[in-house]
Amino acid sequence: MASKSIMTVLLAGAALSVVVAAPRWTAQTSGVAATLRGVSAVSDTVAWASGSGSTVLRTTDGGQKWQALTVTTERLDFRDVDAIDARTASLLSIGTGPASRIYKTTDAGATWTLQYTNPDPQGFLDAMAFWDATHGIVVGDSVNGAFSILLTVDGGKTWTPAPPAGLPPALAGEGAFAASGTNVTVHGANDAWFATGAASKARVLHTRDRGRSWTIADTPLIAGKSAGAFSIAFRDANHGVVVGGDYQKEGEAVDNLAVTSDGGRTWTLVKERGLSGFRSLVSYLPGTKVSVIAVGPQGADWSEDDGRTWTPIEGTGFHTFSFSPTGRVGFGAGGKGSIGKLETGPLR
Repeated sequence: MASKSIMTVLLAGAALSVVVAAPRWTAQTSGVAATLRGVSAVSDTVAWASGSGSTVLRTTDGGQKWQALTVTTERLDFRDVDAIDARTASLLSIGTGPASRIYKTTDAGATWTLQYTNPDPQGFLDAMAFWDATHGIVVGDSVNGAFSILLTVDGGKTWTPAPPAGLPPALAGEGAFAASGTNVTVHGANDAWFATGAASKARVLHTRDRGRSWTIADTPLIAGKSAGAFSIAFRDANHGVVVGGDYQKEGEAVDNLAVTSDGGRTWTLVKERGLSGFRSLVSYLPGTKVSVIAVGPQGADWSEDDGRTWTPIEGTGFHTFSFSPTGRVGFGAGGKGSIGKLETGPLR
């Protein structure tokens, strides 16, 4: 998001020129020093953020003020927050065994219900996503060569492991990086994609039946213990982007971006005019088919051709990011309680 963009869209059979103002960051005051890795915007004014030290924040005025919410007296690391609306949100904490949990609020964070505690002493949950208010998915690191995927059909009251027979085997050490809450994404009523790393290959799992069965595909992204795919996004059932790199080399952008046009069966590495560093999040601008943002702790990049070429966005970096449904604004969250508001400007 760095320069003025021109997009052509078809509306009622007529070609119209639509201009998006140059996106720009505005720093906000969170009031906390926690590392923030979860953020979810449900409107231009209401957003949620989460992070270390059981930190949960909520704004109702577009980020002018962030209110700290109390979930538990325990010190958990809330790496992901997924909000359904202004009053309803789910939180995922990470950690080995029972440190991995899921909480939910339906009263704007006044009270929270513990919905799930990981019973597997080797288990480690990473991120979650929801198709709608009742159907959701949680992904975690593999255990003994098997992927860890949980599904809910009742808004999180119960979480059930995905059928083992429908899952391909995992590589040694393969899992998901709990860096931004976006290594799993959903589309429509049934599709979901799960991006992996920390193994000999960076791969993408895909389900077309809401988690009952899965296929898997290699990506050309760099792979290794600290490298792989960190975030994945789809604008429809076919077109998607996956980003990542090596989190121990944040300034490098080596084989850390790929695109697909066949639903994730094959991935094409993007090298020319690619990302300007390691990126832990990628997201499409709502309402468009070409505009994409990629965010990392040292900066952000903007594409207006479906992820094939990128331009750096002036300003700081963040661990995670979320557009509001309108796409007019978005919120980035990162280290030391940093929060930034990104304004794309109205279409005009």
